[in-house]
Formats: sequence, structure tokens, C-alpha cells
Amino acid sequence: MIFINYGIDWVRNTFETLTASDIGAYLKSGFSVSIKPNLVNERSADSGATTHPEVIEGIILFLIDFGVKDIKIIENSSAGHNTKKAYKMCGYETLQKKYDVKLIDLQSDNFKTLKYEGIDLKISGTALDSDFLINAPVLKAHSQTRLTCCMKNLKGCMPQSEMRRFHTLGLHKPIAALNALLRCGYCVVDGICGDLSFEEGGTPVQANRIIAGRNPVLIDSYCAELIGYKPDDIGYLSYGREFMLGDFYCEKTKVIELNQEQKSAGSVKSERIADRYRDIIDDNDACSVCYAALVFALHRVNGEAARNKKICIGQGFKGKKSGGTGIGNCAGGFTNHVKGCPPKAVDIIQFLEKQLKG
Repeated sequence: MIFINYGIDWVRNTFETLTASDIGAYLKSGFSVSIKPNLVNERSADSGATTHPEVIEGIILFLIDFGVKDIKIIENSSAGHNTKKAYKMCGYETLQKKYDVKLIDLQSDNFKTLKYEGIDLKISGTALDSDFLINAPVLKAHSQTRLTCCMKNLKGCMPQSEMRRFHTLGLHKPIAALNALLRCGYCVVDGICGDLSFEEGGTPVQANRIIAGRNPVLIDSYCAELIGYKPDDIGYLSYGREFMLGDFYCEKTKVIELNQEQKSAGSVKSERIADRYRDIIDDNDACSVCYAALVFALHRVNGEAARNKKICIGQGFKGKKSGGTGIGNCAGGFTNHVKGCPPKAVDIIQFLEKQLKG
């Protein structure tokens, strides 16, 4: 079962989502509860990189209303970043003072080594010892795994040295193994303005939605489709299903939507980023995931590849023939175009770099 709430009052929406959800079937008032946000770096949530403090505040208010007294926020930012600074820069110290919750920097935690499917993993003792873990990731894209959401967010429950080692193990299988060893009590996804191009933020896309549910495999597979991927495109999701951690979203999945009248109308884009390339992009009903990939690619090559050319993108170009430049399958009739629905940013970058050389 998946619960979705729309709107711009993010504290209230998070509280309402949990109130309407089935979390009460699993949570008890006497539990010690740890909340795991995504504070990958020290950037504010409007960058599309980190979990909004308003979402965490909504979770805290729900827990207090439910009768929970032992509440911790736990995190270990990615390698090269400082968790304590992230807590401060992202507004979490304010939550600490307002609600008297604990902020735990897991980098200095005690870690336990556990094994699953032949993989040894060091995992936070605080996370493992919590009675109930609420996973509160940001829905955003990732440069290596395509999607980062619930399952990948648990990497922050490991030491930074272990995060680095994950990459030598291929990322996907270890992520699934971690989820088998460290089980979430519930997932609350910040789908407000996650970056649809890059995990460290910079090209956020405003969507104003909260997504919640019990199973991280189910939630992540649903979120993968929201940003244009099939669940099988995400390696750790395939491993998660293979390890019997959960099923993928399908038409039979029960989805309960709240405040449907608050859904964003039409394509949603980050105008702050798009404004940089307004003179380059000819947008005709482009889908947000396709548009975000193009903006990210232009950002990476500083927009130089386009020079004085217009880059056409959007469903409005379907069936049209042109000697110009197009992005995505909708521009398949263009002499120069990048295939894909949506195309990957890396393919667009390679395409633009060839134009530079030409």
C-alpha cells in the first residue's frame, strides 16, 4: 500500500500522510524511534539534495501525537562531508531545540559487522538497536544508480569508509544486502523538489508531494517510475526482489492519494536552472524527466555545445521533420537527435561534446 499527499504545507502534509497511513499497525508508543533523513551534504533542501526539515518536523509531530517519547534523528553524510555541519545548514538544529530530539552523528557511532549473501557490512549500532526506523529519503536521481530513495538512503547508517568500499563491491548488491540486515519500520519520502539529475543537488524539480509506505522495495519501484525508469533498470531493486525483500509496484498495488486537487498541473520544471539556458532550449510540452536530463547535460558542458543552435525537446515535436537538433524520441524526425524516453543525461552530454568537436 502506498500513500501520497500533495500540497505546499509540508509539515501538515507529512503529518496527515502518516495519520492516514497504516503505520499504526507496526508502531508502538513505547518504541525508541530513529528517523533517518538524507543529508548527503551541507546544502539546503531547496537544492534538491537533502530532506526538508519540514518533512522531519511532520514526522516528529506525528510521533509525539502517537505517544512516542524516545526520538532520534540519525545520519552520516557522504564521504568528504560533515554531518554536524549538515544538521546546522539544513535546519535540523532548530528541530532539536524545538522538540528536544537527539541529533546523532553516526560517523562516531559504534558499528556492528553483519553478513548477508557473503557480503560483510559495518552497520550503525544505533540504527540496529532502534525499535523502529523511519526512513525519510529524498526522491532524486543518482549519477551511478539512476535512482536514490529509500533503499540507498540506508548507506548513511554506515561509516564513510564503508560507503567508499560499497563502490568497489558494485553498489547494487550491497545496497540490497544492507536492506536485508537493517529493516525499516516505515518510509516517508520527501518528493517535494528532489533533483532529477544529480544526487548532490543543483537542478531541483518542484513536485510538492509526500510518499509513504511500509516496504522500501515497493516504494522505490513506484518512485523509479515517477522519474522515468522501470524498476528493473535499478540494479539494487532487482536484487531486493531476488532477496525477497518486497515486490515491485504494479497495477494491483493499492495507492491512496490525499489532496488530489493540489497536484501540480502540467510539466514541472526548475525555472531557476532552466533560465540559464532559456535562449538555447526550444521546449514544446517536454516531460520533466527529459527536460531535467537536458538541463543537467547543458550545465555540465556549460551550454557551449549548443552555441547559436536551438535544442528542441518535447512531445510537441512528435512526427515533425527537421534538420535541427532534438532531444528524446519525440524529436526522432530531427537530423541530429538523442534517442531515449527519457534519454540519459550521459548520452546527451556525449552527443553535445561531439557537437563541440565538430
